[in-house]
Amino acid sequence: MSEGGILSVVGIGPGDGAHATPAALEAIRNAQVVVGYRTYIKLVRHLLEGKEVVQTGMTEEIGRARAAVERARAGANVALVSSGDAGVYGMAGLVFEVLREIGWKRGEAPTLNLVPGITAANSCASRVGAPLVHDSCTISLSDLLTPWAVIAKRIEAAASSDFVISLYNPASGRRTRQIVEAHSIIRRHREGSTPVALVKGAYREAEKVVMTDLDHFLDYEIGMLTTVIVGNSHTFFFEGYMVTPRGYTRKYTLEGDVLPGQQPGRSLVVREEEA
Repeated sequence: MSEGGILSVVGIGPGDGAHATPAALEAIRNAQVVVGYRTYIKLVRHLLEGKEVVQTGMTEEIGRARAAVERARAGANVALVSSGDAGVYGMAGLVFEVLREIGWKRGEAPTLNLVPGITAANSCASRVGAPLVHDSCTISLSDLLTPWAVIAKRIEAAASSDFVISLYNPASGRRTRQIVEAHSIIRRHREGSTPVALVKGAYREAEKVVMTDLDHFLDYEIGMLTTVIVGNSHTFFFEGYMVTPRGYTRKYTLEGDVLPGQQPGRSLVVREEEA
């Protein structure tokens, strides 16, 4: 171990090695110590030969973050792995909280290396078409760390603003009420025919995709590994794909001609009835 260790906080993507970035794979290969949740460690087990592995279970995130920081401060090259992107509902934020608590200053050991990955919204979207082409947001329905009243307020704001909404952590064996309440909130602002995609375990062996609508998506199995993508008022199904248009046809024909009253490179002119 060298003086002044390295802590790489690594997003490994959806779990298929083909969708982990070269930078993520390199960070894990170069690490002396790899820290992660057991399930995520299994996804990179082919990269772990000869390395010290620290793996813990669900709800032990603080312990993983502390272990990674401590080993890196001691001089090790450490990779702390998260599925998806470590900066999106992942371990990156908790690492910074631990560093702040211990009084770490930028330039001190360990050196930080934040490695992005493909988050669930992106990987799941690619399995169903192009649902995130316009404004979208992600909302976790887990109330283990966030009060439900806050989550409900965010769902209300997103639904009323016509965002495409990707719901993370929608349900578990003991937590089934939240997805029902989320549906009720969104339904106040969206037609029942609004396209909805349910993607379980994108790019993993047990992957399952369901294309349905707002009125019927609760009829299907939804669990912790499911991401629920709810379209906006313009989202449509086409040949088995879910598509949210960016809005080009409000300004141009599909031959590329500018529509009357519009100007390329200028703000969209909206008719009064569309405002």
